[in-house]
Amino acid sequence: MSERDTRGPHLCLSGLEPLRIGPETGFVNIGERTNVTGSARFRKLIEAEDYETALEVARQQVEGGAQVIDVNMDDGLLDGVACMRHFLDLVATEPDIARVPIMIDSSKWEVIEAGLQCVQGRPVVNSISLKEGEAEFLEQARLCRRYGAAVVVMAFDEQGQAESADHKVAIAQRAVKLLTEQAGFDATDIIIDPNIFAVATGIEAHNNYAVEFIEAVRRIKRELPGVFTSGGLSNVSFSFRGNNPVREAMHSVFLYHAIAAGLDMAIVNAGQLTVYEDIPEDLRERVEDVILNRRDDATERLLEIADDYRDQGKREKVNHAWREEPVEKRLEHALVHGIVEHVEADVEEARQAAKHPLDVIEGPLMQGMGVVGDLFGSGRMFLPQVVKSARVMKKAVAWLIPYIEAEKDDRQGAKGKVLMATVKGDVHDIGKNIVSVILQCNNYEVIDLGVMVPAEKILDEAVAHGVDIIGLSGLITPSLDEMQRVASEMERRQFRLPLMIGGATTSPTHTALRVAPEYAAPVVHVKDASRAVNVVSRLINREQREAFASEVAEEHERLRQRRAGRTSKKRQIPLAAARANAFDPEPRHYPPVEPAQPGLHTVDDVTIDQLRPYIDWTPFFHAWQLKASYPRILKDPDRGEVARQLFDEARAMLDQMASERWLRPRGVVGLFPAGARGDDVLIFQDEQRKQERCCFHFLRQQTQRPTGKPNLCLADFVAPIDSGVPDWMGGFAVTAGLELAELSRAYRDKDDDYNAILVESLADRLAEAFAEYLHERVRKALWGYDRDEDLDYTALIREEYRGIRPAPGYPACPEHTEKGLIWDLLDVEARTGMQLTENYAMYPGASVSGFYFAHPKARYFGLGQISQDQVADYAERKGWPLEEAERWLAPNLAYDPASRSLKDTGS
Repeated sequence: MSERDTRGPHLCLSGLEPLRIGPETGFVNIGERTNVTGSARFRKLIEAEDYETALEVARQQVEGGAQVIDVNMDDGLLDGVACMRHFLDLVATEPDIARVPIMIDSSKWEVIEAGLQCVQGRPVVNSISLKEGEAEFLEQARLCRRYGAAVVVMAFDEQGQAESADHKVAIAQRAVKLLTEQAGFDATDIIIDPNIFAVATGIEAHNNYAVEFIEAVRRIKRELPGVFTSGGLSNVSFSFRGNNPVREAMHSVFLYHAIAAGLDMAIVNAGQLTVYEDIPEDLRERVEDVILNRRDDATERLLEIADDYRDQGKREKVNHAWREEPVEKRLEHALVHGIVEHVEADVEEARQAAKHPLDVIEGPLMQGMGVVGDLFGSGRMFLPQVVKSARVMKKAVAWLIPYIEAEKDDRQGAKGKVLMATVKGDVHDIGKNIVSVILQCNNYEVIDLGVMVPAEKILDEAVAHGVDIIGLSGLITPSLDEMQRVASEMERRQFRLPLMIGGATTSPTHTALRVAPEYAAPVVHVKDASRAVNVVSRLINREQREAFASEVAEEHERLRQRRAGRTSKKRQIPLAAARANAFDPEPRHYPPVEPAQPGLHTVDDVTIDQLRPYIDWTPFFHAWQLKASYPRILKDPDRGEVARQLFDEARAMLDQMASERWLRPRGVVGLFPAGARGDDVLIFQDEQRKQERCCFHFLRQQTQRPTGKPNLCLADFVAPIDSGVPDWMGGFAVTAGLELAELSRAYRDKDDDYNAILVESLADRLAEAFAEYLHERVRKALWGYDRDEDLDYTALIREEYRGIRPAPGYPACPEHTEKGLIWDLLDVEARTGMQLTENYAMYPGASVSGFYFAHPKARYFGLGQISQDQVADYAERKGWPLEEAERWLAPNLAYDPASRSLKDTGS
């Protein structure tokens, strides 16, 4: 499969994260469910002012794969302006939603402008049109550009909505000419919506609507270079409303042909798209007849079978006919479906028919993995399946290795070598391991150095193995500094290998600002595992590397320029003003509860079976890149089958873990007399609070808050010492078990990456479940401030209980070194065996630690950016030089340490 040309134009949008849409992006899903005209449920939530649940609808769209969310408040019973403003203000407070760009959707200009005035990031307006003439069109377009938005232009002019391809294209040409020549738009900021209309309505004139749309898209992409195309997908199947399987099939078939014609994006229900190849053959044929208008009786023929699919649709029966195929096809089937049972026999049959054993690898096995790579790259195969494919491949190669060595054939079958390592001080490697598997599935040799790897070893091993690329991974914030150091060392030693950066705390902006300037060769941020193959292939391909490196360098410079010139939408206030607006714990109104069992408690009596009911499965599926919430993911029409199989295998492994005691969870909890002093919390030796034991240092929000909303600091949730009211604070540290590393290694020694990643991801969930279980035990017994609590699973997962357990390194207290105080206070290492690395990562990786606050109004929050005066104050409280505080708080700085100048404060 040839590489896609990625040098074409790009549309740049952003929420909290940038979205750069271009030829390499693939089709972009715009979530449709936050639209009151398209979703009755969302409309009812807005009418009832249930914005909390409405936000959950938006969150589900993002989890389901929406890269942009469409927000529409057009309803006769709603105040569209007020609803748009209020909803977008709330979205801005939810980072997991606000990370994606917003499409502000309305037929009323005042609603669009209201949205533009409060949305963060770079949005897109949906829509403007020529229906009221050129003067109004240009006025609205110029305002959109002034607000910094891209625009959707509907194929609508003074004569009405365009139905034919000729009319659609003519409107597009006229609109683009006006926007680029008179309104100052770049072509890349223009999205044409040629109007998707319903087909199969019974009206003959409607039968060709889908064909006209697809043809219009093809011509717009050809005749208007740089312009993007979009549409509202659900319209095409409107005549089959109530029959979801048929509607989903129509959507899939329509997109299959429209994307081939050049459709860049569409407003869809991202969680309800079925795979084109998975549509039963009889249904797909009749739907295709309707979409492509291939028969006069297409609508009648689809109606004949529509009721057969109304409830659940037909499913193709599983059969074993593949075992009758030629050996090459059998190997391909085994790789695609992750079937290991017959692979050794099939590989042996192929070896005996081949001239050399290596021919089996370079022939049918690599051809099969090529199919896997294509299916994964196009979204028709998912990560759990790919990891199983890798297991089949490794088993096949292991069978052939003795024959290859005996023949001493030195031909090289891999496309290239990639060295992967989690940097020094960091122990997290699930993401790195997944990337390694995906690269191996695409015929790259991976040298995996594991975790906590010093820069010197990374570079020495890169030379020893003659690798083509180095990939660095890290989860905790200090790993960012270590990546910067590796890049600097690569430059000092005059390396010129490309460097890939990835991990939860990394970002394109950090890579551009901090890592890339240290190293003259290409430095590329890889957002997630699905992007790795494209990046590696372009860096290794000599013909593409230079163009790709230039593209990356331009993107880095754009990010630096944007960062340098950006001002925050949220104005900062001085530290003194923030402290004056602190949350008042009102200790006399909410008297603290004395712990029933204060002091230290080692917890080593917990079993896996006790923790299972506390597992939050949604992050488990996310780790496998199945981005939807549990249990909804199990019924997802696209990914549900894969999710259910993964879930079954995970539960089977948990059964074995529990019965054979693979892991022994261990933890420690402590509850201590405490009192707040400013932004610090002092822990005392005894109830008299005369002798200080240690002091935790916290940070305060400094952004301008709405009237009545405090600037929070965790210390606010503890009664001040000078109030005279005694209070308490807790801490904890738990791990799923010290045995994890050995379990994972045992699977990898057997070339079983699937089960290695499965045991790691389950251990992560067990550690979080342990934290949830222990917190409940604290609330009900050890502290006992809520003995009558009675919450079900859903309420526990939503944290609908009193009290919080924030952790160092997370949004409310992002500075990691406070973990060291927890370790000393709780005697963590002696009581549990858990350790801290030099960068304060917890070992084993499946571990959780944090604080306990019991105030009834305690809640989680994000610190946001802080100014130099607070950083200096923090350094003084910690006894650090200013530079040390800046190093640990780098992601939260609202100024450039190099110049000590404000950059993002709005000052």
